[in-house]
Amino acid sequence: MIVYSEIASIQNKIKSLSKDLSIGFVPTMGALHEGHLSLIKQAISENDMVVVSIFVNPTQFDKKEDLANYPNTLKNDLSLLESVDCDIVFIPSSNEIYGTKTKSESFDFDGLEHKMEGKFRKGHFNGVGTIVKRFFEIVTPTNAYFGEKDFQQLQIIKKLVEKQNLQVNIIACDIFREPDGLAMSSRNVRLTKKYRLAAPFIHKTLLNAKELFGTKNAEYVVNWVENKFKNHPLLKLEYFEIADEKTLNPIKKTIAGQKYRAFIAVFAGKIRLIDNISL
Repeated sequence: MIVYSEIASIQNKIKSLSKDLSIGFVPTMGALHEGHLSLIKQAISENDMVVVSIFVNPTQFDKKEDLANYPNTLKNDLSLLESVDCDIVFIPSSNEIYGTKTKSESFDFDGLEHKMEGKFRKGHFNGVGTIVKRFFEIVTPTNAYFGEKDFQQLQIIKKLVEKQNLQVNIIACDIFREPDGLAMSSRNVRLTKKYRLAAPFIHKTLLNAKELFGTKNAEYVVNWVENKFKNHPLLKLEYFEIADEKTLNPIKKTIAGQKYRAFIAVFAGKIRLIDNISL
């Protein structure tokens, strides 16, 4: 496993490879867990070489305290990456990526950026688009792997590739969950014991919503979920929406042949957790 921190160094390495080799890329912000490793293992199985980036991107945080509190577990991260036989790790500094101006580009994602997460996290998806585009330019991957836990982000990255005409295949990977159903996230380690015990309620509620969606309309299911959280002593619902998978527009009634998904964001104390489920 080779670790690079400079753009020129990793680009020289990639340029030295045969053009026939496929490169799998998994961008991360570190604090790696089994969810990340599942993406990396899939990338390893489907490509000749795999690059993993570790970079806590400042421009996608709408709150400075979230950036400051983001866990840094680099030593453990590198150990985990070595254990799964990752080929290349790219760990640039903010200056290496942004220079002296840590500023995101502005993107038009055909309105996807204004839904759900976009409503509550100002500028978030401009930050995501900026860093993903930059990494694609540096790494020039054949395939890039993203988890469906951040499903809105996944759709936005697909739109980025389409609109910027980027030559990379976006591979969606299933949500990786704890045994009790909680979607794996680097934020989970910051949950206190009582909130960690309460958090599986989120996935349980999604499963119940999916079952209800088979017989009830979207408005009924949304109201049912909102009432469930009104009565919860610890978890505070930020939003719950049922939306078209492609457009992310909230639905009022179903149309045959369309794919729908339920999206949720919940505060467990100060920790914000998101999840979703295919309907």
